[in-house]
Amino acid sequence: MVFGRSKPTGKPGEWFWCIKHAKVEEGPECPAKDRLGPYATREEAGRALETAAERNQEWRQDPRWNDGQEPKG
Repeated sequence: MVFGRSKPTGKPGEWFWCIKHAKVEEGPECPAKDRLGPYATREEAGRALETAAERNQEWRQDPRWNDGQEPKG
């Protein structure tokens, strides 16, 4: 048994953004540690980095996540 390796997970019809290869993938192509998702559509997966950036900005501005600090932005 080999430890420390991530096996691909997912199934056809689930879409992911592969960080390592900078591309949309369907189902279990790359290890889960290298992907964002799953997303319902190829288009949503293609916007994964933009979606993550939008969510990060929302969290930065959410007073519940700032521990009393001023929001940066």
